[in-house]
Amino acid sequence: MATPLSDPSHSSLRTVAVVGLGTMGTGIAEVLAKAGRTVVGIDISETQAAKCVAALEASTARGVERGRLTEQERADILGRVRTSADLRSAADADLVIEVAPESYEVKQQIFRELDTIVRPETILATGTNALSVTRLAADSSRPERVLGLHFFNPAPAMKLVEVVSSVLTAPAAVTAVTDLALDLGKEPVAVGDRPGFVADGLLFGYLNQAAAMYEAKYASREDIDAAMRLGCGLPMGPLALLDLIGVDTARTVLEAMYAESRDRLHAPAPILKQLSEAGLTGRKAGRGFYTYEAPGSPAVVRDALTPLEGGDLAPGREIRSVGVAGSGTMASGIAEVFAKAGYDVVIAARSEEKAQTAKARIGKSLARSVDKGRMTAEAAAQTLERVTPTGTYDDFADVDLAVEAVAEDLEVKRQLFAALDKVCKPGAILATTTSSLPVVACARATSRPQDVIGMHFFNPAPAMKLVEVVRTVLTADDVHATVREVCARIRKHPVDCGDRAGFIVNALLFPYLNNAIKMVQEHYATLDDIDAAMKLGGGYPMGPFELLDVVGLDVSLAIEKVLHREFRDPGLAPAPLLEHLVAAGCLGRKTGRGFREYAKR
Repeated sequence: MATPLSDPSHSSLRTVAVVGLGTMGTGIAEVLAKAGRTVVGIDISETQAAKCVAALEASTARGVERGRLTEQERADILGRVRTSADLRSAADADLVIEVAPESYEVKQQIFRELDTIVRPETILATGTNALSVTRLAADSSRPERVLGLHFFNPAPAMKLVEVVSSVLTAPAAVTAVTDLALDLGKEPVAVGDRPGFVADGLLFGYLNQAAAMYEAKYASREDIDAAMRLGCGLPMGPLALLDLIGVDTARTVLEAMYAESRDRLHAPAPILKQLSEAGLTGRKAGRGFYTYEAPGSPAVVRDALTPLEGGDLAPGREIRSVGVAGSGTMASGIAEVFAKAGYDVVIAARSEEKAQTAKARIGKSLARSVDKGRMTAEAAAQTLERVTPTGTYDDFADVDLAVEAVAEDLEVKRQLFAALDKVCKPGAILATTTSSLPVVACARATSRPQDVIGMHFFNPAPAMKLVEVVRTVLTADDVHATVREVCARIRKHPVDCGDRAGFIVNALLFPYLNNAIKMVQEHYATLDDIDAAMKLGGGYPMGPFELLDVVGLDVSLAIEKVLHREFRDPGLAPAPLLEHLVAAGCLGRKTGRGFREYAKR
């Protein structure tokens, strides 16, 4: 019987054993040694232990080169680390952190052996992100001292640490490990025991959806990755990230998540199994979704799937003048983008006054660019001169491209396309900026569906680089080619996708946001912890709840409903909490209250 756990302060965790010296174990050892802890690195492979020492020597040498460490500090850090191939070297440790392969058998064997080696008061932590901490604890003779301590890769750089309690964990053990994490300069987030915890629980569902989207040949790997980087500000695209994490690791995590949730969004996409079983596990193997220069290299090289520069697009149509329909922020932003690129722009609204207001908004935006030194006053004046406001669509008679940016209401858009069909000259391209409605429904409202395409800009249009180019089954090749050429001229990055709900970005983003809401609804984690986890652990520019409040809860709910209706997947049904907040008029920043409250402007 273990002795009762005293209330140790973080200072009691002076000697830490790290079991498993792969990339993660080596990173954790470095963090601990730099924070003044004595570290015992243990790995059954002497080669792996030697690699760990070499990596620490190289990392600390870089620290000296960059002026972050003195030679003496480097010597002290290296002096605090010793390695061993024998688990009995952990005998004097105050804390053991296990980062062995994600297998119950392997981890349980380690914990059983540690039970006979370490002192009664020693805390045992598992670095798992996919397996049940409770199951590992229950198998130990000291379940009250077993918890999860999930670092993120690369451990020296990533601030987030998830501290995972099982129902058996003693609060004092959690406190001791949380204090240690703070002492290491990390930001600990306390979570309960379920596969994936917070960050990976949200991240891997999103990665799985991206793999399924690619497998369905909906979009190319390059376009999926570019869409999420440029449309959401993420540091990496999902398929490149799967290659970095390891396709086999992702499959293991998803299997564990699906076993618990039975949510089809967590059922690993078949391509993950195919790649894993073929040994194409990502960067570490030299090939996964992409092909790399060598195993372990980050450098992507051309392969049979790499698109040709310029592609094989049909010759396009000549575009000299552009009509933008609408007077809101999106319409004026798109008009500004085209005018900056040298196009003559007609901006048409329901009244001359609304169109003039839209032009004034463009003027203010250009003035801000001048103030920030991004353009000259002369260039701004010339740009504004190219914009002609009007209260009638009749002035679209001579435009080569008409871009619709009115309310996200299918009937409103269909009526507008029917009007444009009558006004615009033969051969003019008609584009909709819809983010969630079927482009083909707009096309069918005209007598020229072959000339209709989607151009989904992101807000704010002048700043955001991405445009989703949405072909319907009726869109002509030269129309598609023309729009891609135009995107290059207006300095946007086009990604191709088919005409289905959410296109690329919203189809991947909103299920992730919905799952974050479900975590709060189920009292698994707080808004603040989830937002912190995704920013610190996933490198997201905003947490999911910050983003939901900015986008608007009503807009988010509408997109969730469209996705659910299109794909009929129960996992895509909007979280009831989102529906309740919208019903209560809590729509986010614009109403002063959403998931959080905001000061009245």
